[in-house]
Amino acid sequence: MREETPELKRRIAARRAALDAELVALSNGLHADPELGWQEHRSSAAVAGLLAAHGFAIEQPYLGLDTAFRATIGSGPFTVGFLAEYDALPGLGHACGHNLISAMSAGGALALAAVAEDAGLTVEVIGTPAEEGGGGKIVLLERGAFRELDFALMAHPAPVDVAEARPFAVAHWHVRYDGRAAHAAAYPERGINANDAFIVAQTAIALLRQQLPAGVRVHGVQTRGGEAPNAIPERTEGRWYVRAETTEQLLATEARVLRCFEAGALATGTELTITPESERYAEMRTDVEAQELYRANALRLGRDFDVDPDAATMNRASTDMGNVSQIVHAIHPYIGVGGTASNHQPAFAEACVGPLAEQALRDGATALAWTALDVALARGRG
Repeated sequence: MREETPELKRRIAARRAALDAELVALSNGLHADPELGWQEHRSSAAVAGLLAAHGFAIEQPYLGLDTAFRATIGSGPFTVGFLAEYDALPGLGHACGHNLISAMSAGGALALAAVAEDAGLTVEVIGTPAEEGGGGKIVLLERGAFRELDFALMAHPAPVDVAEARPFAVAHWHVRYDGRAAHAAAYPERGINANDAFIVAQTAIALLRQQLPAGVRVHGVQTRGGEAPNAIPERTEGRWYVRAETTEQLLATEARVLRCFEAGALATGTELTITPESERYAEMRTDVEAQELYRANALRLGRDFDVDPDAATMNRASTDMGNVSQIVHAIHPYIGVGGTASNHQPAFAEACVGPLAEQALRDGATALAWTALDVALARGRG
């Protein structure tokens, strides 16, 4: 360890502590006012506004996306990017804790900015919309974002702490069948039942699961099944995800699942339309050295990685951070907020505010900033 590192870390921790009230207010404000993907106007403005108030230069809209932003401070040769997510879940609010992600990334960046000049750093925060299925980071990637970064990082709330992200690659589809409406009692022979098509497809998928590899997941919901019990449904719709260990395995699995949906159309005479909701999310390519630096920093703060494996599986959740990690050195650790609830449950939204969540915010922001400093000093200045 360089002799300068302990003093720089002390300054980072002190700066983060001085910001505690503002960071908690940001997290709580986002939590109380959840916005869905691509609609996070107030949320992105709140995160960018806090950074601007402390001297960051803000670019928003960023790369043509109204709810994306890029905040920058410093002019050193090594560029660190903290990624912020702030979209909520339909009907569940911040049941994945993106309010804490934003506060930790903003807090880590603000704390690191206190030593940016001494450490030879440029510090960025990139606000990334629509992680929950919309692939906002992938759109930004396609438009040139992240490529100037030497290191990218963020931390995600979970029931317990896990240093390594192992997300599935995933494809998100909107599925639609179009048939023909008719009176179900008087003229059933005139109808083409779009709901039957979904039943056939879901039955085929259920049978297919018997032959899928252990690391593959296929799941979804039917969002429209018909309008009245005495009218043959002429249109049904749903949203389906296919997940696999790697992009290569995902592509092979997609072909098999598509045939199940095609079977529904063939059996019923309906017309099938499948529309991707985003580009595919890739698996994570973790910077192992940086991950271990994060683990050491988190342990120094009192975090605990000796956890029940059954509570630690949030690290398998898919994320568009995986796509960023394919081109930039990156980590995506998970930080525990306690309790028995797991992500995407209503009780987990409740766990993402309050004393335990605030402690996770403080620890996460500090551990991220310390880790970014460690990586920068090791790689940016030899």
